[in-house]
Amino acid sequence: MKKLGVLVAGMLLVSSLATGCGSATPSGAGTVASGIAKDVQAIKDRGVLKVGVKVDVPKFGYKDPQTGKIDGFEIDLARNMAKKILGDPTKLELSAVTAKTRGPLLDSGDVDMDISTFTVTDERKKSYNFSDPYFTDGVGLLVKKEAGYQSLKDLNGKKVGVAQSSTSKQAVQAQAKNLGVQVSFQEFATYPEIKAALDSGRVDAFSVDRSILFGYLDNSTEILPDKFSPQEYGIATKKGNDGLAKLVNDTVNEKKTSGELDKLIKKWGLD
Repeated sequence: MKKLGVLVAGMLLVSSLATGCGSATPSGAGTVASGIAKDVQAIKDRGVLKVGVKVDVPKFGYKDPQTGKIDGFEIDLARNMAKKILGDPTKLELSAVTAKTRGPLLDSGDVDMDISTFTVTDERKKSYNFSDPYFTDGVGLLVKKEAGYQSLKDLNGKKVGVAQSSTSKQAVQAQAKNLGVQVSFQEFATYPEIKAALDSGRVDAFSVDRSILFGYLDNSTEILPDKFSPQEYGIATKKGNDGLAKLVNDTVNEKKTSGELDKLIKKWGLD
C-alpha cells in the first residue's frame, strides 16, 4: 500500500508539473495549436478579410460610379493580403474610409487593416502598427490654370483645401513658413469635395499627395512643380494584433523582393 501511495503521489506530481508547464506558455504569444497567430486564425475562421480602402482616389482605390466596382493599386494589395491569409484573393470585404474615419474603423474592429494611402508618421505609430512603406510620394498643389500660379510662393494670402485629419495641412504649413508665405486652410471630408471647391473658387489650391492629385487633373487645372514632405504609405493594423502585423509586413517585403510590388505600381501608372 505504501508503494502504491508513493506511485500515486508520483503520478500526481508529474501531472501537476505537466499542467504547470502547459499554463506557463504565455497567452500573449498569440498562437493556436497550429502555430498560427490568434489574430490571423480569427480571420481564417471568419473566412473573409476586412480591409479599409479609399474609394475616391483614382489609381489607388476608386469606385466606378457606373459599375460600382472598386479597383486600384491598393485594392490589388488587399487582394494579395486575402490570398496570403485565406488562399483566395476574392475573400475580401472592402469598406470605404476617409482620412478621418479609417482610424476609428480600425479601433472598433470593423476592419482588420487599412490600405488607404495611410502616411506613416511617428505620432500615428503610437496608435497603430504600420508595415514598412509600400509607396512613397510627396505633397503637391493642384490649381486652376487661369490663376497663373507658378509655385507655393504665389499662394501668399490664399486658401488651400485639404482633407480632414490628413498630413497635407502640416506639410503645407511647414513649407509655407520656410518660404515666408501665409496661407489659410479649409478642410473637407473627401477629395471630390476639395476639387469641387477649387472649381467653384472657394479655395485657391487643392493639396494632397501628388499621385492622388493626378487623379483629379483636368483641362482646367495643373499641378505645380512644388513637391515637399515625403509621404510613405504603410498598411495599418490595430495595436495588439502583432501576429497580423508581422504577416502583413512580411508579405509587403516579399512583394518588394520578388518585384511584384513594382509591377503593380507600373500597372497603375504610378511609377
